[in-house]
Amino acid sequence: MSWSYSLGKIGGTVLRVHVTFVLLIIWITATAWAAEGPQAALVNMLFILSVFACVVLHEFGHATMAARFGVRTPDITLLPIGGLARLERIPENPKQEILIAVAGPAVNVVIFLILTIFLGGRGWLSDLQSLDNPAQSFWGRLALVNALLVAFNLIPAFPMDGGRVFRAALALFMDRVKATQVAARTGQVIAVLFAYWGLTSGNPILVLIAVFIFFAAGSESSDAAMRGLAHRAAARDAVITSFVSLTPEDTIDTAAQAILHSSQSEFPVLSPEGQILGFVTRESVLARPDPEFRQTPVSEIMFRDVPVVSLKTGMDDVLDAFARQRIPAVAVVGANGNFVGFINRENIGEWFILARAPSVRRGR
Repeated sequence: MSWSYSLGKIGGTVLRVHVTFVLLIIWITATAWAAEGPQAALVNMLFILSVFACVVLHEFGHATMAARFGVRTPDITLLPIGGLARLERIPENPKQEILIAVAGPAVNVVIFLILTIFLGGRGWLSDLQSLDNPAQSFWGRLALVNALLVAFNLIPAFPMDGGRVFRAALALFMDRVKATQVAARTGQVIAVLFAYWGLTSGNPILVLIAVFIFFAAGSESSDAAMRGLAHRAAARDAVITSFVSLTPEDTIDTAAQAILHSSQSEFPVLSPEGQILGFVTRESVLARPDPEFRQTPVSEIMFRDVPVVSLKTGMDDVLDAFARQRIPAVAVVGANGNFVGFINRENIGEWFILARAPSVRRGR
């Protein structure tokens, strides 16, 4: 996700923070300082950081359960509206998806019990209006927030946790793509209700959550449809075979000329034997406009960690490769191991649109 920065890696998962989250902390601290002084500002800042520590644990609950089923979580991003764990794929076994979905709220239940039983935190629904009041019990407020996280996340608004449980339950009785479409439409209806509630109550956070749910539900529905088509397709169906390539010795100036005279966003760098060495992206070239970079070899700026698949590789594996890491393209090789083309994210989108067209599916 753009405008997010890494805080480090935990168990193979990169923890990122979005810049808007930092702005939220600054705004809350400044507001409390102006209203009640530095001590209140410090308490409120610590409270918000504690809340998001619980959110991080919630997301790692998902990641830990997913790992039990062989699913990696490349990164977790902290946003003002919560956390976002990006799984490399969603298990197609509905029971596994249910366990992954409920693992996050289960962590908040454990935190709630620890805060109430061992730390004496007591939070009541009547305290909701004063959650930002530093005079209230710190542990009580934190316990209440964790209870709310459990209740809120289990609302069947796909792609929230409750919505994923709903989708998985539907998938027990119907096609997964259809189940996703039903869950996504339900989630979008709930999102509209959230937005109305937020607008009428003057709560902008609810409106932001509603917008996120609405568009995320549509995106997940499209992704499920794409996965459904990918089961029946191979890399040969989406590979780009007409392209401009570079050699390791070509300069950034040569790459810039290639950008000007083609519509490519990624340029494969090939050895004299036709082996793929890496990719140079349009962004990496345009990021070095100064004259002193013109004679720099592209080998110094190319992306080297390139996944390689064969023409027969299923599109499922291609989609998984893009989900596992941030890569510009996947290289496709022929039977002899030589590079024959590549697949990028834009081309996957075009393949999906064409694959859904009835005339294309009938082979016309």
